[in-house]
Amino acid sequence: MYKFFFKRVCDLVVSIIALPFWLIVLLIIGPIIYFQDRGSIFYNAPRLGKDGRIFKMYKFRSMKINAPDIRNEDGSTFNSEDDPRLTHIGKLMRKASIDELPQLLNVLIGDMSIIGPRPDLPEDLKLYNDFQKKRLEVKPGITGYSQAYFRNSATQEEKFNNDSFYAENITLLFDLKIVLKTIVTVLRKENVYKNKGEYGNKTTIKQ
Repeated sequence: MYKFFFKRVCDLVVSIIALPFWLIVLLIIGPIIYFQDRGSIFYNAPRLGKDGRIFKMYKFRSMKINAPDIRNEDGSTFNSEDDPRLTHIGKLMRKASIDELPQLLNVLIGDMSIIGPRPDLPEDLKLYNDFQKKRLEVKPGITGYSQAYFRNSATQEEKFNNDSFYAENITLLFDLKIVLKTIVTVLRKENVYKNKGEYGNKTTIKQ
């Protein structure tokens, strides 16, 4: 009952309550993002949703305009504290996960949940094995099991498996534990970046 009904109710209640606070952050952060390079405030990215449906995910833009997509050897997104693609405000937003706040709009629309697997790129679908496809049985989340407990320290393969484990074991208690762990992880700034050389020394740039 929780997975198929009350979870959505909780999403709506939390996102509606949080919306005024998000608007305050937007009024403060938005002009700073714009005036740093006169670019868009938001970054709208196509992502895989429930049942493999592609949707537009909203984020505060943390990178410079036309920044290249750099990946680690395992295909995961490259993250580094000295990443030259990040704007000054982008570095601060990444550390505090403020760039993810616009996804409250995705929750209200119904594309995402507060808790769920972090949404992957559409092309990642071909990388899933049968077990990993289970993550598509639930809505992606602003935070989730892998994000809260491992953040960027897990390999892409581990992340896929963690997401599918969550999809098979959703309960209210599990979601509450994820929320508490997310708060601790963000406050402690744990695993924000992958260490240099982790998952291989080379990176590839996807044009």
